Amino acid sequence: MKRIILTLSTILLLAALLPLVFMSSACREKDESDPYTANLSSLEGQWRDSVHTALFYAYQDKVLKIGEYEMPIWWTVYGQAPADGRSLYISLHGGGGAPPATNNQQWNNQKQLYKPAEGVYLCPRAITDTWDLHFRPESDGFYEQIIQMAVVFLGVNPNKVYLMGYSAGGDGVWRIAPRMADHWAAASMMAGHPGDVSLLPLRNLPFMIWCGANDSAYNRNKECANRIEEMKTLHEQDPEGYVYEGHIVAGKGHWMDREDAAAVPWMAKYTRNPYPKKVVWIQGDVMKEYFYWLGVPVHEAKKKDTLIASIDGNTVSIDKCTRDGSEKAPYSSVRIYLNEQMVNLDEPVKVVYGDKVLFEGKLTPSDALRKKTLYTRNDLSYSFPCMVEVKL
Repeated sequence: MKRIILTLSTILLLAALLPLVFMSSACREKDESDPYTANLSSLEGQWRDSVHTALFYAYQDKVLKIGEYEMPIWWTVYGQAPADGRSLYISLHGGGGAPPATNNQQWNNQKQLYKPAEGVYLCPRAITDTWDLHFRPESDGFYEQIIQMAVVFLGVNPNKVYLMGYSAGGDGVWRIAPRMADHWAAASMMAGHPGDVSLLPLRNLPFMIWCGANDSAYNRNKECANRIEEMKTLHEQDPEGYVYEGHIVAGKGHWMDREDAAAVPWMAKYTRNPYPKKVVWIQGDVMKEYFYWLGVPVHEAKKKDTLIASIDGNTVSIDKCTRDGSEKAPYSSVRIYLNEQMVNLDEPVKVVYGDKVLFEGKLTPSDALRKKTLYTRNDLSYSFPCMVEVKL
């Protein structure tokens, strides 16, 4: 009888706990606004399913988590979705080097600053409260996850992703735009300081600069004016690249009374070209293994390493590969990723470095490589069927 009583007690206890179990489960049910439907019949569908699984709770809770860091995110959607997918505007808030309450207030302010005619307008809350809150090395992975989430859950076209930011957010754009240039369709910097950033990687990224003429703190006005002149010179030397527009707004200080909102329709004119014929890659504060259609051994990379490559017909030229002005290449090898949109895969491909032919031959497309590059880069445009690795 004692054993029966214990069994009944257990049953009663379980019965009492069941509502709590179901309540907990209900809290994690599928968001009815989620448009995703699984389609595992294609590589893209399988990738989308993997992203949906990995980021579902981040989407639902509006908090991304990587390691010890968290990034709360907020977004709203404007306009009707175009046939080729929505746009995404990632807008970085001001503050920096301030108490959390101040940075939270700046984050809330950023949510109201800009209203695109169409697109997902998304404001991430920086992962720290330090002066470099938007361009900490750990931040890059969060921006990549934001794009992946927006593509899968919100119908965003990965070739229509834009970066913008004000004040400390502008500081972030100065750094993030060049080192992640292969992710963006266009970028706009508002009232930030460029520091020592190189603008050379912006070769294929339309870039806008805004600063008040009276914004003299940290010499922002002078630094921004100098960078506008630098972009002008780069464009004159390379007319097919370095598309830019610069505004030093007369009579305005750090606050430009929203004149800079003109950046939104300006950026919207552009879509990303993931396969530019010429790539200028300068390693920044965060070492990168990939940039557009190029790859290098990341453990060999150092800040300011320079790699310039171009495609003409079926010939890929490594035009420059230097460190600190030395003629010795900083990398032991370079990987060149190719697809049908870049070269004619029915004909031989040649890779040259100066007067040396490093490779010549036909390439065999590989579905395994398509899958590997897609799951490595997590970008639908960077799924490549062919790769040539050349020794320098």
